[in-house]
Amino acid sequence: MSEDRSRTLSWWDRLTAILSGEPRNREDLLVLIQNASDRGLVDAESMSIIESTLLVSERLVREIMVPRAQMVSIRDDEELSSFLPTLLQSAHSRFPVLADDDSDEVMGILFAKDLLRRLTQDNQDKFELKDYLRPALFVPETMHLDRLIREFRLKHSHMAIVVNEYGGVVGLVTLEDALEQIIGEIEDEHDHEDEEDNLIRETAPGEFLVAAITPLDEFNTYFGSEFSNHDFDTIGGIITHAFERLPSKNEVIRLAGMTFKVIDADSRTIRQLKVFRSS
Repeated sequence: MSEDRSRTLSWWDRLTAILSGEPRNREDLLVLIQNASDRGLVDAESMSIIESTLLVSERLVREIMVPRAQMVSIRDDEELSSFLPTLLQSAHSRFPVLADDDSDEVMGILFAKDLLRRLTQDNQDKFELKDYLRPALFVPETMHLDRLIREFRLKHSHMAIVVNEYGGVVGLVTLEDALEQIIGEIEDEHDHEDEEDNLIRETAPGEFLVAAITPLDEFNTYFGSEFSNHDFDTIGGIITHAFERLPSKNEVIRLAGMTFKVIDADSRTIRQLKVFRSS
C-alpha cells in the first residue's frame, strides 16, 4: 500500500471515529467543524470565529495586553488642566489613575464620560480627581483569555489592570482586545488612521515626529536602526537612559547616527521626540 494511500486511510479512519461518537479533544472537534465547512454547512466566516473561539483558551493575557510603558495613565495629584490634553489626544474612554508617589499603585479608573459630565456642569468648584474614580479590576498576566472574557462579563467591566506574580503593574487589557482575538479587529473611526502614522510621522525630508511610546521593534523597522529591546520597550526609554536622567524640553542627543530632540516632556516622562536622520 502506498504512503499516500496509507495517510488517506488514517485520516478517514480518524474522521469516521469522530463522526461516530463524541469528539475526544479540541483537535477532533476542529476536524469535525472543518468537515462541516467543507460540506457547506458552515460558512468561512463562521468557521474562522469557531476556530478562534476554540483556540482563545490557549492564549494568555500577557500576549495581548498593552504594556505598562504604553499605557495612557494619570497621576492622582495632577490638575485637570495638566492631563486633559493627554486624554483628548488619546481618544480613549477609560484611564488608569496611579498614585502620586511614582509607584505602580492603581487608585482607580477614570471614565471619560464622567469627566465630560463634570466639564458641562455649571458648578465649577475645585476639581477632585478621587471623586470621579471607579474601582479597578486586576487580572494576572497568566490568565487565559476565555477566563478573562468571563471575568469581564461577571464584573461588568471593559478594562482590567494586568499584574505579575509580585503584584506589579505590567499593562492593561480591554474587553475589545480579547474579543478581537475571536472576531478579528474591531474598527472605529480612529482605527482608519494608520497606527504607524500616529506614532511616527515624517514632517519634512529627513525629519520625523515620533511618539516616545513607540515600541522599539516598530522604531527599528521604520528607521533601520538596531536599538536593543532587552532593557527597554520604547524609544522613550532608550533616550531617557542615554541622558541618564529625565531630559527637559528642547534638549538634544545624538544616537546611532540620528539626532533626537525632546519637544514634549514633563516632570515624569517624555511624550514627543523630533528625529533627524542624516541623508
